[in-house]
Amino acid sequence: MKVLLLEDDSALSDLLSFHLEDKGYEVIAKTNGQDALEYLIDNKVDFALFDINTPLMSGLEVLKALREDYKNRTPIIVLTAYQDTKHLKESFENGVDDYIKKPFDLEELDQRIMKLCKVFFINQDEELKLCENISFFPNSCELKIDNSIKKIALKERDILKYFCAHKNRVISSEELLQNVWTYEDMPTDATIRVYIKNLRELLGKDRIKTIRAVGYKFE
Repeated sequence: MKVLLLEDDSALSDLLSFHLEDKGYEVIAKTNGQDALEYLIDNKVDFALFDINTPLMSGLEVLKALREDYKNRTPIIVLTAYQDTKHLKESFENGVDDYIKKPFDLEELDQRIMKLCKVFFINQDEELKLCENISFFPNSCELKIDNSIKKIALKERDILKYFCAHKNRVISSEELLQNVWTYEDMPTDATIRVYIKNLRELLGKDRIKTIRAVGYKFE
C-alpha cells in the first residue's frame, strides 16, 4: 500500500516513515503542502497523513483544495500538535477522515490506519457481501453470484470498491475520474458508462442508479 506523509519536522517524518515502511507501506514523504497537493493531484495513494502546520500550504489548505477543487476523496488522517477544538472542527468540516493529536503512540496510529483501511476497503482481501447472493472479492477481481464466479476488469473492480466505500452517496463522473484514474490515463465519459453498464449487468440494474445530470448512486 502507498501512503503520502506530509510532515515538515524532519525527525518526526523520518520516524513515521521508518515505522510505516517497517509495516510494509510505501511512503511518499513531503515537507510542504504545495508539493503534497501537486503529488496527490497527479498520483494515487491508498491514504495520506497530514500535519496541519506545514510550509507554503497548511495541511488544512491541502485538505480543502483536494475535497473542493479536485473532488479527491483519498482517505486522510490529520496529525497535529494543536490541542484546541477549532482545528479539529475545521478538519472535519473540510472532509478529514480521522484526527490524531500529538504526541501519540505509534500503536494508536496503527489502530487508526487499520480502521481507515476497513472503512475504505483498502488492501481488502476479505469477502464483501453486497447482498444475499452476491459477494465481492476485490483482490482477485471476482464476483460470486449465487454459486458462479465472474471475473471483472481492474477498473470495474476499482469503481465497485469506490462505490462500496461511499454507499448511498451520489458520486459524480468527475469524482470517479479523480479517485479511480490517474491524470495520465483519464478515460472518456463513454468509457465510464461502459464500465458502469458491465457492473449493472452483473449486479442488477437497480444497484447502481443514474442521477440525471449529477452522477451515480450505489445502493
